[in-house]
Amino acid sequence: MKVTITGGARSGKSSFAERWIMKHAEAALYIATGQAFDEEMAERIALHRRQREQGGFAWSMVEEPLRLAEKLEALGDELRAGGSDSNGLHQQGTEKAGSSVAAVVLVDCLTLWLSNMLLEQGDRSDAAEVMEREIARLAAAAEAFPGTLVMVTNEVGDGIVPEYPLGRLYRDLAGRLNRRMAAISEQVFLVTAGIPIELKSREYRL
Repeated sequence: MKVTITGGARSGKSSFAERWIMKHAEAALYIATGQAFDEEMAERIALHRRQREQGGFAWSMVEEPLRLAEKLEALGDELRAGGSDSNGLHQQGTEKAGSSVAAVVLVDCLTLWLSNMLLEQGDRSDAAEVMEREIARLAAAAEAFPGTLVMVTNEVGDGIVPEYPLGRLYRDLAGRLNRRMAAISEQVFLVTAGIPIELKSREYRL
């Protein structure tokens, strides 16, 4: 099962994603994409880690700011090789007995991964084309993942148009990334002011 959870900054989307998993599974792997570029970001990451540890849920933790597609591909290969049944959420844990195969995964968040990858391109003239390929690979890895995958992302295109080219490219790529992930998800939630609304079941089809 694939679930995409989106919303604005401090909307409550990450805490909702954690609660969604805690309701449906006994344990999960948490893939964090944030990087501590400064002291304030390091403090945020440390705070989130402490909150998870104090919550009493069996989170396993891995940081993957750049190679997210490769990580999901590897986890999917291990999960398939292990022969774990990933159909029922309550029947799957984070780890198959005797292995580190993750059957329930939370990725937080996709847009941080996107900014990390975009900054990695530097001044490349073909940065947009490279990023489109990276997004396509990530979407394919997510769609092929045989377990339960919950992905948190940000809505960044609801405000004013950024005044500089890199900001506009990031906004456009984020919009396309979110659309691709929503398309492969069985459930898509929009979280506003702490209130989650499931969108996929309300989709108007032409």
